[in-house]
Amino acid sequence: MKNKKWLLFILLISATVIISCKKYLDKQSDNSFVVPGTLTDLQALLDDADVMNEFATPSFGEASCDNYFEPIDIYNSGDDGSKATYTWQPHDYIAPNDWSSAYLPVYNSNYCLETLASIPMNSANEITWENVKGSALFFRAYYFGQLAWIHAKAYDKSTAGKDLGIALRLTSDFNVTSTRATVEETYQKIVADTKESVMYLPELPEHPYRPSKAAAYGLLARTYLSMRQYDSAFKYTDLCLGLQNALLNYNDASINVASNVPFQRFNKEIIFYTSMNGLNITPLYSRADTTLYDSYSDSDLRKQIFFRPSTGYRRFKGSYSASGSNLFSGIATDEMYLTRAECYARAGEVANALADLNTLISNRWNNAYPYMDITASNAKEALEKILTERRKELLYRGIRWMDIKRLNKEDYNIVLMRNINGNIITLPPNDNRYALPLPSDIIQQTGMQQNPQ
Repeated sequence: MKNKKWLLFILLISATVIISCKKYLDKQSDNSFVVPGTLTDLQALLDDADVMNEFATPSFGEASCDNYFEPIDIYNSGDDGSKATYTWQPHDYIAPNDWSSAYLPVYNSNYCLETLASIPMNSANEITWENVKGSALFFRAYYFGQLAWIHAKAYDKSTAGKDLGIALRLTSDFNVTSTRATVEETYQKIVADTKESVMYLPELPEHPYRPSKAAAYGLLARTYLSMRQYDSAFKYTDLCLGLQNALLNYNDASINVASNVPFQRFNKEIIFYTSMNGLNITPLYSRADTTLYDSYSDSDLRKQIFFRPSTGYRRFKGSYSASGSNLFSGIATDEMYLTRAECYARAGEVANALADLNTLISNRWNNAYPYMDITASNAKEALEKILTERRKELLYRGIRWMDIKRLNKEDYNIVLMRNINGNIITLPPNDNRYALPLPSDIIQQTGMQQNPQ
């Protein structure tokens, strides 16, 4: 009951309090307790980055994947829940967690959509009205996707109609009992909401905290990639890069190679900004997978920028969040280049695939050494090289767990392994445990079916 009251309290507060917008909007806090009812109120609710963007996306998948390992002393210092997460063991857990942090933006989005329905659009308010509508649809789809990649099985057209998806909360009435949709229904809703958001959003945002057409195209690209519908993934990646395609050159003076915070916040690669909640993993206590670290060429600036020495190993420091503890999880142009390259390769367009790949990697190469274009003799070889660079570029962004799941559907046979004092624990491809468990209190309160483990 205590946990239920805590969750309801959070929901009520989010519905009845106008929290200050971020400083970038130059707005002042309004600490009065009011019911948001105007377009200004609704935009302020969506601009509350502390809820909608920061420390908001799931970290359960990142904690479960193979970008890192825990030295035995760190593993032993963890509680039972963190040990179970690290070794893919079923366990009970309650709020705060990925589920509660992701459904709060969903709740705010639903509240905005419901309230907006009673506010007529006219020539004076059209721009704000459309931005609220498009942003609310985008945020809802974005967090549905984040939850689906963590708590549902990989999309498989042959089983998606019966596999368990997530709770598609489409109302702000928290008295409506949650039920689990199928994976098919979940993905169709993500796609439908995102496509509808494109009708209302500006091409580029006022700030990376805000959604845009470019961000919506990026979300559709990521969604279709996770569904292994590569023609659609290509279409929306291409549209995204048509609006925003800037890449950082890692040789630029703005990037401090030696710093523990090498990147500037909101750099030009960022299309849409979110960060992970940090409840399950932080760079401070994880060490980079040694095989992954060794795969970077010494001429590749990512080897210096992404990692720092730590007790005989390396730990990650290269987040686009410009923070040592906060992990960027949003949409950026480097991801889009890699996605389009993969789609080109799968379509047999080797030259275009390698052009995108080399455009990206040449911007990561130390100018003190000549860059030699990556080559491939056929589409299969090009695809393997692109997937290798995808792993090296997008680590600690909350993407790898989804990638493992989709690639194992294509017989890549990625087996995850943990070594606990010589005891080897593995997670085989397509295991039920790739659909990570729902919180125990949510199961108890709603009666929803738990994922089989």
